[in-house]
Amino acid sequence: MAQAGRVSPGAWGRRGAGADAAPVCASWCWASALLWLAAAAAAAAAAATGPSRRQWPVPYKRFSFRPEPDPYCQAKYTFCPTGSPIPVMKDDDVIEVFRLQAPVWEFKYGDLLGHLKIMHDAIGFRSILTEKNYTMEWYELFQLGNCTFPHLRPEMNAPFWCNQGAACFFEGIDDIHWKENGTLVLVATISGDIFNKMAKWVKQDNETGIYYETWTVQASSEKGAETWFESYDCSKFVLRTYKKLAELGADFKKIETNYTRIFLYSGEPTYLGNETSVFGPAGNKTLALAIKRFYYPFKPHLSTKEFLLSLLQIFDAVIIHRQFYLFYNFEYWFLPMKFPFIKITYEEIPLPNRNRTLSGL
Repeated sequence: MAQAGRVSPGAWGRRGAGADAAPVCASWCWASALLWLAAAAAAAAAAATGPSRRQWPVPYKRFSFRPEPDPYCQAKYTFCPTGSPIPVMKDDDVIEVFRLQAPVWEFKYGDLLGHLKIMHDAIGFRSILTEKNYTMEWYELFQLGNCTFPHLRPEMNAPFWCNQGAACFFEGIDDIHWKENGTLVLVATISGDIFNKMAKWVKQDNETGIYYETWTVQASSEKGAETWFESYDCSKFVLRTYKKLAELGADFKKIETNYTRIFLYSGEPTYLGNETSVFGPAGNKTLALAIKRFYYPFKPHLSTKEFLLSLLQIFDAVIIHRQFYLFYNFEYWFLPMKFPFIKITYEEIPLPNRNRTLSGL
């Protein structure tokens, strides 16, 4: 299993791709593919699902440390190249907390993905005593494609994953970037003491929540439908941080806050096993081959012709044959897909009330 390197708060920094680079929540090619698949899925018929026999959603697994990276895993845009430590604030300082949101890949495509409500989320801070601004966010170490689909390496029997996400902290807030096509709005005011306590929690959260999860998997698109798996991405980090600040005593303003979510819809998932039990010497060779065949069309670095052919293969697997293999908690699951199959939404999730928490983050 490929892993990314240890990321400590003192090493967090802004991502590369130039001084005006926007946070990257997705790769453009596969963002297009997701939109295409979502549109195609809307025209397909529904399928039935069986009764639940397990407690859902499956809890996100946390770890005791962040492993070292595998040299095979390389990012197109370097993760947090110009980091700054999280400062220790004076207890009596007043810290303004800002909601930051902008279109994914804005530095390259402007507001294009913003029109589709595919957004990246972050948090801004401003110290009244020092008049310094800071940005904090959480995103993929090796871009979204690597976090969502594996590499099929000829020399390895099992799929090879380059999936990790981590927190990034740096001094400054790019006002133009967040305001021009997105959001920069004050949501709370906290003390320096609360900020320092939050910083300690962020370190622990960052060291134990190490991998990115693109999908939220539910039984249907209806309100109150069973959730099988929760996503773990940039917006969930923002929501967890807001929740922690509320627990520490922060009072949030009453404003609307919406977030991008990518849903898969399926009947009750079937547990298949981990890498060893599926792909090891005593593994199920038929199942192992089926998983690798499913992931093959998602391979990176495709020509235009290969990409279009891959879209047809993905459509055939997910929409026609209603199959999806999910890798979650370093284990494989089979999803019997159902209408509307896949959907990208921009949903309101309210800011938390003081000392009250949000579940499922």
